Amino acid sequence: MTDTAPHTAPHTAPHTAPPRVTSGWRLALRSFAQNRLAVIGVGIIVLLALFCFAGPHLYVTEQIAVDPVSSLLPPDAVHPLGTDAQGFDVLGRIMLGGQASLQIGLFAALIATAFGTLYGTVAGLAGGIVDGIMMRVVDTLLSIPFLFVVLIAATQFSSSVLSLSLILGAFSWLAPARLVRAEVLSLRSRGFVAAATVMGATKPRIIARHLIPNALGVVIVNITFQVADAIIAVSLLGFLGFGLNYPDVEWGTQLSDGVSHLFEGAWWLIYPVGGCLVLIVMAFNFVGDALRDSIDVRLRRR
Repeated sequence: MTDTAPHTAPHTAPHTAPPRVTSGWRLALRSFAQNRLAVIGVGIIVLLALFCFAGPHLYVTEQIAVDPVSSLLPPDAVHPLGTDAQGFDVLGRIMLGGQASLQIGLFAALIATAFGTLYGTVAGLAGGIVDGIMMRVVDTLLSIPFLFVVLIAATQFSSSVLSLSLILGAFSWLAPARLVRAEVLSLRSRGFVAAATVMGATKPRIIARHLIPNALGVVIVNITFQVADAIIAVSLLGFLGFGLNYPDVEWGTQLSDGVSHLFEGAWWLIYPVGGCLVLIVMAFNFVGDALRDSIDVRLRRR
């Protein structure tokens, strides 16, 4: 007897594509872009950078030769933000001062973060007595008032963008060192560090290829806060009279010069430059907070 039933193909399960995996950094970038304050902060930084560095090419003013005849003129069509006691156009002066403030803030933050990252990585990886000694050095330096040391150092060197960047960077690496050291202490117990050690990797290679790249999240977040702190510090130095020397200027020196004329009604010497200083520091703090939250998301996903 033959089987006359129709032949049916065996049932096969439908093919399902594997779930798409989103990289940690892409997840962090997505979280950062969804933060409104972060977007506002980035926008403020970009606009102020364009204002300070591209503005002088569009709005050309004399910022070297003193003009006593045009001293303390209120805002008008010729000088949108008036003039200062030396006759300089205040709008052009703010652009020039912003260049120095942003440059010093960025350079000082890079110097402090680079040295602090290396110092903290070495201390965290070494552990034991070496780590204890290195961290006691950090604790000792942290106990010394930051402003006191910076003021002494600033009086010993001629004030310039490079010298102020080096001075602020040389005394700002302590906080990054402690942050990176704490991150390295958690990373050195991970399997990839043990595997690299078993395979014969030297400590410099482990630091350069494994620890620092995996601690980049903490480093990037710290840079933004370091820039804001350095801008505040250089402005404070300028306000106290230890800022850049003529004809160079930064926002702190402008504030210091404007205070003496504030009671004369020259408000344009204080509020515009003070507003720029508040905006740039606030923007970097917005970005830093958003980056910290985004990195936490990346770490949770990882």
